[in-house]
Amino acid sequence: MQSLPLLVKYVIIGIISMVPIVELRGAIPIAESLGLNIFIYYPVAIICNMLPVPIIYLFARKVLEWGKDKKLIGPFFSWCLEKGDKGGKKLKESAGEKGLFWALFLFVGIPLPGTGAWTGTLAASFLDIGFKTTVAAAMLGVILAGIIMSCGSIFVSTFGWLGLGLLILALATIIIVSLKVKKRK
Repeated sequence: MQSLPLLVKYVIIGIISMVPIVELRGAIPIAESLGLNIFIYYPVAIICNMLPVPIIYLFARKVLEWGKDKKLIGPFFSWCLEKGDKGGKKLKESAGEKGLFWALFLFVGIPLPGTGAWTGTLAASFLDIGFKTTVAAAMLGVILAGIIMSCGSIFVSTFGWLGLGLLILALATIIIVSLKVKKRK
């Protein structure tokens, strides 16, 4: 992939950023490993990660409802509906009605498996959060996820395997501490 023209590399980063589940969380480490310029790949990843959001919000739930009974696509569409419904309920439980914007922002912004603009937007459509609120929260979340992934990727590319180990240790510590704090409440 190193021999590809520079423009093609940025197009690939943009396409990866639009792919569900992977999104910019996968695109940014790839961009960093290719030695691309952060001032170019970061906005490309954010813009391309946000491109599907309005489409997801306006049409995904309708398409998933339509396809859940179909033989070939039914199981996958049902899984997507379940994931969106669970994500929506989880957001509502943790944030309440008034904190949904911030919950959605953090849900999209903290780069953990199963979170991101696709899942967050689908969950927002299940919760009937307004379009503008959803797009704003998703945009801020994608920016936050981009910052976290860029910093992590640069850290790992600078410090190698030691950096990766330290990053995993730091993330595990944060998760454990946050779970303990949550249990106390």
